[in-house]
Amino acid sequence: MRKFLIDTDTASDDAVALCMALREPDIEVLAITVVAGNVPLAQAVQNALYTVELCDADVPVYAGASAPMLRDLVTAEDTHGQDGMGDIGLPLAGRTPTAGWAPERIVELIRSHPREVTLVTIGPLTNLATALLWAPDIATLVERVVIMGGTGAHGPGNVTPSAEFNFWVDPEAVRVVFRSGMPLEVVGWDISVASAVVTPERAAQVRALGSVVGDFALDIQATLASFVEHETRLAGPDFPDPIAMAHAIDPSPASIQRVGVDIAIGPDPMRGALIVDHYGFSELAVNASIVTNYPEPAFFDMLLRLLA
Repeated sequence: MRKFLIDTDTASDDAVALCMALREPDIEVLAITVVAGNVPLAQAVQNALYTVELCDADVPVYAGASAPMLRDLVTAEDTHGQDGMGDIGLPLAGRTPTAGWAPERIVELIRSHPREVTLVTIGPLTNLATALLWAPDIATLVERVVIMGGTGAHGPGNVTPSAEFNFWVDPEAVRVVFRSGMPLEVVGWDISVASAVVTPERAAQVRALGSVVGDFALDIQATLASFVEHETRLAGPDFPDPIAMAHAIDPSPASIQRVGVDIAIGPDPMRGALIVDHYGFSELAVNASIVTNYPEPAFFDMLLRLLA
């Protein structure tokens, strides 16, 4: 069994990514750690617990950072709904997370399974950066770190012209992670726009599965569907966190470029912009693998298999 550790700010696309990992037969999800981002921490924890319960999984969920390292928290209820899950009336309250602090658990789990853990981050990087500042040795003890964030291959951003939401929320945390020496694989929002848009035709394929989890994956996109229609003008909701999870599960279809990366700290409009030294102009040390393409057919084949 491959060992996954997932860090999330659970909202509508995060929940689909969690379902994928929880339903992949050869993956053991050691824990889900939760960070504030799309919604405040308490709501994100409830959303993660609900998703684990829906998938009939026995996985601990730990609460972590309730705000970025140096900034006030900015959330995205306009994109995902006030409850982060499309405001469709789900019972997203009353569940209790496992006792423990997320950054501490990240450290303990990586140290307990040296060079065996794939860490998948699908929210702001506050929990991971906190763990690294406390225990920098984990940078060399993790097998892979798959990060959903930035717009590394093509651009543009989805919260400013140059920045993607996860990196924009806590750019200082991104800098800590990028300079840690971890084996980073970055899947940007631009990859989602290129290959993970749930068009009406793709939505019909998911509905045709006739599965509870498949219907859940679409129903919770209600607010996002309206947002993308009016703001990003896509042909349907896009799935950035699920396509990052697809790469974590099976990186073989991906096109990858090894490059030096850094993050713009601010102020706007450059805050949170991913700096990718494609041509070596800035002589950044090569510190990440940037996914430049994950084919749409490969992604949706996996999505349909895991939601069935």
